[in-house]
Amino acid sequence: MDSAVEIQGKHLKLSNLEKVLYPATGFTKQQIIDYYVRIAPAMIPHLKERPLTRKRYPNGVDAEFFYEKNAPQHRPDWVKTVPVWSEGNRRMVHYILANDLPTLVWLANLAAIELHPSLSLAKDIACPTMMVFDLDPGPPANIVQCCQVGFWLREIFEHFGLQSFPKTSGSKGLQVYVPLNTPTNYTSTKNFAHALAELLEHEHPGMVVSDMKKTIRTGKVLVDWSQNDEHKTTVAVYSLRARERPTASTPVSWEEVEQALKKKDPSRLVFEARDVVKRFEKLGDLFAPVLELKQGLPDLKAVSSSDTPQEEPVSIVAEAKEQPVKQKSRAAKKTASRTRTGKKARKV
Repeated sequence: MDSAVEIQGKHLKLSNLEKVLYPATGFTKQQIIDYYVRIAPAMIPHLKERPLTRKRYPNGVDAEFFYEKNAPQHRPDWVKTVPVWSEGNRRMVHYILANDLPTLVWLANLAAIELHPSLSLAKDIACPTMMVFDLDPGPPANIVQCCQVGFWLREIFEHFGLQSFPKTSGSKGLQVYVPLNTPTNYTSTKNFAHALAELLEHEHPGMVVSDMKKTIRTGKVLVDWSQNDEHKTTVAVYSLRARERPTASTPVSWEEVEQALKKKDPSRLVFEARDVVKRFEKLGDLFAPVLELKQGLPDLKAVSSSDTPQEEPVSIVAEAKEQPVKQKSRAAKKTASRTRTGKKARKV
């Protein structure tokens, strides 16, 4: 079944709408397009002006897929692109900019189920606007253990006067974002993230790893700091994931993270397409502050330095864990309140 549609003055031909792309649930391409149309008001601001890598599944999530960075030649002339130099390929890559609803629908029609934007805006590709920590559980660990690690990270950020925002990966884990929106570079964010990951590993060797070797990750949570790289991307907030069911990367509140941890219930942080749309209609975009909140990256020496004894930076992590999760959550609310009122806001 094909269909010709007009969206915001742009003409598109949608094809094979009845094709099932999630065989376990019968979720079709038409339903994927419908999801992206409904979530677009929340999602597009997080994609706008960011070079976009697509993960395409033309024959469904249980079949072969491929990553696509370069814009296809057959794209409509109204699809915007941006050239970005690829050091590895020694050439320009023309990335798509998903700046509007017609482009998002066009991508969905190509079975670009997963969308992975840059942490930078195209106009300043060397300057990330955020720092991300991807918490990836090694079985039998699951997202519940990620919640605990997420709280430890949050307390470290609060020590530096930084706000952080969690979202599910839509797959197995949890991701924590620290908005910056101030001048910085990937060397700074990557080194800072690496230092925090190593500190948590030092404090919790039985639960946290900072090294990606699979042989050491069983039953532990990898604090993946390496995503803070100009040449890497992280799945977009609200993007569908190619799992058995049509789950999506979903922004959540710290209170929801706390409840999942207290109840030891990973299902509390699993959201399918229909759930995500309902949450947005009820709660708005919980990830909106990531786009505009200005926060300066702390001096790395305050976290880890060859000139500083290891006990000093590690004590920051230790202090963050002295209180039970419930008490830490209350403290976090106070910190956020003080930041909003300007009493403890960082000057940037």
